[in-house]
Amino acid sequence: MVTPDRPLAQPDRNEQGSPDATAPYSEEWVIARAKEAYEHGTASFDIDPARTALLVIDMQDEFVRPGWSPFWVPAATRMAPRLRRLIEHARTLNVPVIWTIFDDTHHNLDRPRSLSSLAHGSVDWKRPGPAAVWSEMGYRDDEILIRKPSYGAFYDTPLDTILRNLGRDTVIVTGTLTNYCCGTTARQAYERGYYVVFSADTTATDDESRQEHELAVLRKGFALVLTTDEIEARLGGQCGA
Repeated sequence: MVTPDRPLAQPDRNEQGSPDATAPYSEEWVIARAKEAYEHGTASFDIDPARTALLVIDMQDEFVRPGWSPFWVPAATRMAPRLRRLIEHARTLNVPVIWTIFDDTHHNLDRPRSLSSLAHGSVDWKRPGPAAVWSEMGYRDDEILIRKPSYGAFYDTPLDTILRNLGRDTVIVTGTLTNYCCGTTARQAYERGYYVVFSADTTATDDESRQEHELAVLRKGFALVLTTDEIEARLGGQCGA
């Protein structure tokens, strides 16, 4: 639990505006405590490679291939080499790499009905064929690829069953978009009892000013937020250059 390094302030006032001597925590104290957790909070669990899986979320053509679609996320393209390095590091440690793709599955009848009415889906663009992992990411046919109908990787997919069959209780979330598919997946994993590691620099979103806002929420209540270097160090093994 993160507690600000400062003494308790004066007692809060009650509903009538008078000091409430029975309230041990002041407004200033609880706000300072929350701010500290959003900015510097850290979860207290270890990362055991034998119990961990690396999730690579939606590093597909329409989000990562430069200029290919109106949904291109330039920051995802820029961080792709760093993520490729983390993927290779995971492989050397026999950490399963599980890929997801946001695709048109089951004629979109398994997709939340309201998606088409939201601003995020308002562009009149159709992918020319089945979605595919961007070729620069080095996806391998012997690795699991999940085609998902919505943001979260656990929504109407076999991911939970796959992880349990692999004996994995910890997931490292990477990919794009930070505050949509990656953040939703992190929350879904937390709710299912997984230990969640969220990469601060191998996730990316379409408006980079939103990145830290999402990391702050995850840091406080859902995940251990680390850089790629920190993840590799905690996993152990020989890190790439």
